Amino acid sequence: MKAYVFPGQGAQFPGMGKELYENSTLAKELFEKANDLLDFRITAIMFGGSEEELRQTNVTQPAIFLHSVVLAKMLGDDFKPEMVAGHSLGELSALVACGALSFEDGLMLVAKRAQAMQKACEAAPSTMAAVLGMDDSLVEEICNSITDDVVVAANYNSPGQIVISGSYNGIDKAIEKLTAAGAKRAVKLNVGGAFHSPLMKPAEEELAAAIRNTKFNTPVCPVYQNVNAAPVTDPEQIKQNLIAQLTAPVRWTQTVVNMLADGATSFTEVGPGTVLQGLIKKVDRKIPTQSA
Repeated sequence: MKAYVFPGQGAQFPGMGKELYENSTLAKELFEKANDLLDFRITAIMFGGSEEELRQTNVTQPAIFLHSVVLAKMLGDDFKPEMVAGHSLGELSALVACGALSFEDGLMLVAKRAQAMQKACEAAPSTMAAVLGMDDSLVEEICNSITDDVVVAANYNSPGQIVISGSYNGIDKAIEKLTAAGAKRAVKLNVGGAFHSPLMKPAEEELAAAIRNTKFNTPVCPVYQNVNAAPVTDPEQIKQNLIAQLTAPVRWTQTVVNMLADGATSFTEVGPGTVLQGLIKKVDRKIPTQSA
């Protein structure tokens, strides 16, 4: 079974999408439609902006979504997914690619999500840290032991690689405890806030209304969602999981394990970069992976 996966924030790079725009009429049409819908020329930042400009959440998220969805659309009849999944933001790219959302609705939800998350980050300055070489259960235990600050496991990326999320104080305390407990590495990430943590609650509440008011269709194949790492096809369930995603952890390791158990024989990463292919290989070195 062919599985398609869609990357999240962090996969962006200066010049992303320029080649697609210049070499495909379909890509150019979709990029221009996005410029109109977003009320700013996102293509100008994607094609000619600096790393710093691209790193702003309100640019990064629609940029990665656009790059991913345009690539999927360009595959045309060759795009026959039997299962899909997306990492964090990538879940919205996956939902558009498999027909659960229209391109326009997907883009507007991504823009709304990015704005809501940016606001939540500004209201409660916070960050994330990568933890390497430690069992998930021990990372969770150490995060849970810090009760006077917010710090939680946020991204289960691959065996031995987990990202934690929380207040600056919470992250500092966790890094100290994790290092003392034997983590190979515990290092802060250059991100705008504590994504997939309770500090994103205001963003979740803001996005929930937009999601509830958007038409979702039954996808052409199961979508393995971040919140439960399980295949979902019911539009209402997809909505609920998408709302919960902002404050819940991304269960990527479990997602890949479940997709493999359900018969995935290859993974194609659709979007900028190859981050997800690397994470999938850490779950199963033998599984074939490729870029779209």
